[in-house]
Amino acid sequence: MATVYLKAHHISKGETIAQSLKDRFDYGQNPVKTRDGDLILSYECDPKTADAEFLLAKAKYKAITGREQKKDEDVLCYQIRQAFPPGELGAEEALTVSYELAMRWTKGKHAFFVVSHVDKPHPHCHIYYNSTTLDCTRKFRDFLGSGRALRRLSDRVCIEHGLSVIVNPKQHSQGQFKHYGAWLAGKKPPTFQQRLKTQIDLCLDERPSSFDAFLQAMQAAGFETKQNRGALSFRAPMFGQERFTRLRASTLGEGYTEAAIRTIIEGRSAPTGGRSVTSHRINLVIDIQSKMKNGKGVAFQRWATVYNLKQMATAVQYLREHNLMDYALLKQKTTEAADRFHVLSDKIHATEDALKRNAELRAAARDYAKNRPVFEEYKAKKYSNQYLAEHETEIAAYRAAQAAFRRILAGKRLPKMEELKAEAAWLTAEKKSLYSDYRKARTDMRELMTVKANIDCLFCVTDNQKSKEMEQKSHNANKADRPR
Repeated sequence: MATVYLKAHHISKGETIAQSLKDRFDYGQNPVKTRDGDLILSYECDPKTADAEFLLAKAKYKAITGREQKKDEDVLCYQIRQAFPPGELGAEEALTVSYELAMRWTKGKHAFFVVSHVDKPHPHCHIYYNSTTLDCTRKFRDFLGSGRALRRLSDRVCIEHGLSVIVNPKQHSQGQFKHYGAWLAGKKPPTFQQRLKTQIDLCLDERPSSFDAFLQAMQAAGFETKQNRGALSFRAPMFGQERFTRLRASTLGEGYTEAAIRTIIEGRSAPTGGRSVTSHRINLVIDIQSKMKNGKGVAFQRWATVYNLKQMATAVQYLREHNLMDYALLKQKTTEAADRFHVLSDKIHATEDALKRNAELRAAARDYAKNRPVFEEYKAKKYSNQYLAEHETEIAAYRAAQAAFRRILAGKRLPKMEELKAEAAWLTAEKKSLYSDYRKARTDMRELMTVKANIDCLFCVTDNQKSKEMEQKSHNANKADRPR
């Protein structure tokens, strides 16, 4: 499961800007960690002179815009660290994935270079990108939620490359975050048995074709194997483990014996870790021929293929985050979301109708009370035409109020003004509460209908007419900004 981390680099205490940049870049380009520089890729800069080029861009930015930050507050560069689990990919492939992440994160507007390190059991890369844009007119500003946005982009890139992602990442707790040393002081590191069980789960999630393939995956992840007296054992030298851990129920649990693992591989039970076993590679079948027949060219075909691949990755990422990898469950949730949206819409309609009725009653009650003395005097004068001509407006308002009572109340008692005001306040609060739920239900319905339409297209579970109907429903849902 790939993890990412974004950090802004400022000037180090007691150093110049050039020294601070050089120290950071020298660490990233360490020849021992990058195989003498073979594991380095760059965009619009030379890694060997990146520190000077970044400084030159900052000088041009000052000359063009006239703006300059304080020395201790200026961001020299940003660093992204992307790490992958052991055995899932090599250092070269990790470098390619991180380069694509950097290009899509910066949108090609910032110079950067990427290094892949091989000094740890797990492949990991460091991305250094200039805070100043290539045209030296703007700067990258870290925004609220940038870490979450970067994680989602990283997950999407990993899914497109068939790599695993963290399905349900734990949310940060409120308050000041702790660095690793402070966090470790209150928590014990995972034991060798826990590390072994985690790696077994990861290997089983890849659905090996045989037990030998499972052993090869464990060895590729850095675990040594040993068969002694009919018992299989593992050891992780990269974590400093010296003694082997035997696969037995008393040590690891019932689901981690050799017999249990063989049963899982043969498909007779679910994986021990309780994870849903899904395939990262989905064959995307897209009908582009109709567009090609309408005059589209090869360039459109290439663009449409990449675009649809990204749409597939977006859909799969959504399904994983919401634990909807079962199609029947996705269909059920989509129907439930649509039903909930329409129920809330009907409730809002009813509430708005009640508010309208209440407002008409209150207005009629005010007109009735205000003009009643005039009408009583009109009656006392035995409906004099002269008096009617003088007070025609007031008498018309009084009669309109009476008509409103008959139409709205239908013979029922007119509530008191205090009761009508209390009802209006309650209906207003109810409408506000319903709109909060309505907006969330609308968003959920839009997302689920769009994802389901994409999945239906991916697996060809609907014909062309049904796909068009689903697309039309999704389009209509996107247009539904409010009930009326």
